[in-house]
Amino acid sequence: MREIVLSEKEIQSICKDIANKLYLKFKNSEKAPVFIGVLKGATPFMMDIIKYYPGNLKIDFMEVSSYSGTSSTGIIHLNKDVTEDLKGRDVIFVEDVVDTGRTIKYINQYVSIKYQPKSVTTVCIVDKKALRVVDFDVDFSGMTLRENKFLLGYGLDYEGIGRNIPYIFVPEKKDIEDWEKVK
Repeated sequence: MREIVLSEKEIQSICKDIANKLYLKFKNSEKAPVFIGVLKGATPFMMDIIKYYPGNLKIDFMEVSSYSGTSSTGIIHLNKDVTEDLKGRDVIFVEDVVDTGRTIKYINQYVSIKYQPKSVTTVCIVDKKALRVVDFDVDFSGMTLRENKFLLGYGLDYEGIGRNIPYIFVPEKKDIEDWEKVK
């Protein structure tokens, strides 16, 4: 039996809560904040957050990679940069999981230096603080996971498979074996 880490209902509650917190933080900003989804895993999470965000906003995406199979390589590749003008704007990075912190710290520094936003805020659905190897704190997270578990569903994948599952769980060995056949 799969270990469910976050149910579909819990995820929607988290998205509403984070959207409300972000709205309170940015409701008086002169310009609409720019939500930047970190592709591909954060897409469902970002779409659900913005669905509950009652204010004006803009969206953009970045694609970075550092994973191979079930583990991080520690090497960050920028595959797609933003297209919005971020200078002087409030930027909200939406990430699926923050574990080592390398990727989110890299994109925060990269955008801050290259685009000079007014502010940078980071949100994630799961914060794996136990795996942090760099000094970085997430501003808003759906849950903190203290132990190292490979997660799947709701944007989280195994070699591109499983992103469409509407809840987050720990896959069993059989799940991985089955996905190896179809990937």
